[in-house]
Amino acid sequence: MAARRILVVEDDASIRRGIADALRFDGYEPLEAADHDSGLREAVRAPCDLMLLDLVLPGGDGLHILEQARLARPTLPVIVLTARGAEDDRVAGLKLGADDYVVKPFSVRELLARVEAVLRRSAERSAGPVEVAFEGGTADLLRAEVRFDNGSREELSEREIALLRYLAANPGRAVSRDELLERVWRLPSNAVRTRTIDMHVVRLREKLRDPAESPRVVRTVRGRGYMLEKRD
Repeated sequence: MAARRILVVEDDASIRRGIADALRFDGYEPLEAADHDSGLREAVRAPCDLMLLDLVLPGGDGLHILEQARLARPTLPVIVLTARGAEDDRVAGLKLGADDYVVKPFSVRELLARVEAVLRRSAERSAGPVEVAFEGGTADLLRAEVRFDNGSREELSEREIALLRYLAANPGRAVSRDELLERVWRLPSNAVRTRTIDMHVVRLREKLRDPAESPRVVRTVRGRGYMLEKRD
């Protein structure tokens, strides 16, 4: 079996090489990029299974790379690496479709665990429902897109696919935020603020064109969580 390829976009040479060495030792094949332009080129074109992306890069913002990678390769898993302390930067990365983030300084052990978890979630995309039909369209979870009856389309991120797939596997049941954290994010329920779940639900509703003021597809069940409307 071929080694899975991990793209490391990081301008600090010592950090980048340290990550690459750790990935190689753990059985992965690392690819390296040291600035915005080379990172963007590799993110869009290079055959890889996951990208580790720094947000502060020479020549441009890492968020731009994430945005362009999502347009070109909506199913590519991305873990953001950042030394920034501001929550807004992490939120911006998650809104653009990042699957996870790690704040510097981080341990190699933590990083490798997160790489493994994100790759595992990506591999599990083929399990469970492959399509979710709703009024006005269909979400194709294998093609990572929403197709509307009027012919328009919206792309889905890996996290949005995983979230929608889990809700679709439990139609008509309110799923708590803690359960979503543990079963979709693969994290302890106290590891991330529940706002993370809410933010992804908001973004998913936008993709499904599900009105926030009166959602018909992904409903909020007050005090209990979220529920995918069950269709007859």
